[in-house]
Amino acid sequence: MKRFAALYRDLDRSTATLDKRAALVGYFGEAPSRDAAWALWLLAGGKIGGGKAGGGKAGKIADTRELRQWIAEESGNADWLVDDCYDQVGDLAETLALLLDDPVAADREPRSLADWIEDRLLPLAGAPVEARRAVVVDAWRRLPFDERLLFNKLLTGALRVGVSQRLVQQALSTLSGIEIARIAQRMLGDWTPTATFLADLLNPEALASDREQPYPFFLASPLDADVADLGDIADWSLEWKWDGIRLQAIRRNGGVALWSRGEERLDGRFPEIEGAIAALPRDCVIDGELLAWGDDDDAPLPFTALQTRIQRLKPGPKTLAATPVRMLAYDLMELDGEDWRPRPLSERQAALAALLREAPDGRIRPSPVLGAPDWASAAGLRLQARARGVEGLMLKRRSSPYQSGRRRGDWWKWKIDPLTIDAVMIYAQSGHGRRSTLYTDYTFAVWDGDALVPVAKAYSGLDDREILALDKWIRANTLERFGPVRSVRAEQVFELGFEGVNRSRRHKSGIAVRFPRILRWRHDKPAAEADRLDTLRALAQ
Repeated sequence: MKRFAALYRDLDRSTATLDKRAALVGYFGEAPSRDAAWALWLLAGGKIGGGKAGGGKAGKIADTRELRQWIAEESGNADWLVDDCYDQVGDLAETLALLLDDPVAADREPRSLADWIEDRLLPLAGAPVEARRAVVVDAWRRLPFDERLLFNKLLTGALRVGVSQRLVQQALSTLSGIEIARIAQRMLGDWTPTATFLADLLNPEALASDREQPYPFFLASPLDADVADLGDIADWSLEWKWDGIRLQAIRRNGGVALWSRGEERLDGRFPEIEGAIAALPRDCVIDGELLAWGDDDDAPLPFTALQTRIQRLKPGPKTLAATPVRMLAYDLMELDGEDWRPRPLSERQAALAALLREAPDGRIRPSPVLGAPDWASAAGLRLQARARGVEGLMLKRRSSPYQSGRRRGDWWKWKIDPLTIDAVMIYAQSGHGRRSTLYTDYTFAVWDGDALVPVAKAYSGLDDREILALDKWIRANTLERFGPVRSVRAEQVFELGFEGVNRSRRHKSGIAVRFPRILRWRHDKPAAEADRLDTLRALAQ
């Protein structure tokens, strides 16, 4: 526990990527295998009682209410004071650690990270509250601050240490000499943090299980420069940027598996796609997009239609008929057991088209490659995106291999400009972590008659100077308080950007916007001139 607590402290205090990677390499090079496996699980997003991308490790040890109650009792502070401390600190794990003094004597029975998790925490799942409280309070009383903070992080499931999964994989690649793509592939899906798993992960030899796993997805980067800077358009393949679920379809040795980009197996949820993949004449791994698609061949259905299918583990005939789906395939990652990712995109696209022609099926089709003689023509295509129900264009270098993760330079997403409205801020809430003392989460409303109706929440888009100025204004113009939320005077107008609007029965306004964010603070516009709900209704699909 002490070693991992020291790593957490070093990672939390550092802002330099190279320093963080060096700290990770040092830890994994020295830590016992059991500890290293659990550290990997936690740094990759796993939780003790919440899981990660396909699996959990028992139920929660304690909920937020219990932890607040226990710390109040142990520290002798009133409940309201604990709550106020939490509001100021913004992180429950840190609040719990700060409210108790360090132990007078060192822990006489120091436990490793694996021992704490496997011997003390996991057996508590489902235990009576008295047993759970006893273990938690005992840890608070015996652990010094750094280890107590880490222990609390395990309880709350919020490590938040500024380390991406890819950075951890880079450290393991540096340590073992194994290419990062192989490590990333072995970490996909559901896995258990054991010494055996870690040994297999860092095994330089090819494993039989490698052929059972999906490949890491290659992710495009937002195009933030002039498209003409990409050079000759003949070097690029253009496709629509579909608004669906990224899907990897695997056919190996007669078996079929569907994997989402979120590392979740979708077996049984989309039987029509599984059937289409099973009908292919050759083993393969295909990358593509899953979309809801009705009788109209020109455009997919809105993403909200697909949402009705996502959580149905075994959809019935009525659901299958009401929301048909198809897969638009745009890359071939493996063919007849051979890894095709190093080959150029143009070769992969040609082989994919030939494979799908061998067993034509309307449920899986190639994603069309668009023709444009120059970038001006491509820009014209992009302007058609919203009418076609897509998000813009994908630009892929024809000579590019299929990489893993978000690697800039070869794949770009050239999205259409967002839809916008001017809305009034009506509520504000403090942020978390380093922004816990500032109001950074905002609720916005538009006019419906003479009333303001909430339509969106957003927390990104303002710079530090604007956040400080707005925080000062919020404190001086608060009308009411509802716990951590403040109701403020309806005076400040902001331009919001979003990707789409849909009808919604779950929202008071009757509409839901997708991916709202702040574009600018409209100091020039009074609240009375903000947009009306009818504007959003007219845009709703």
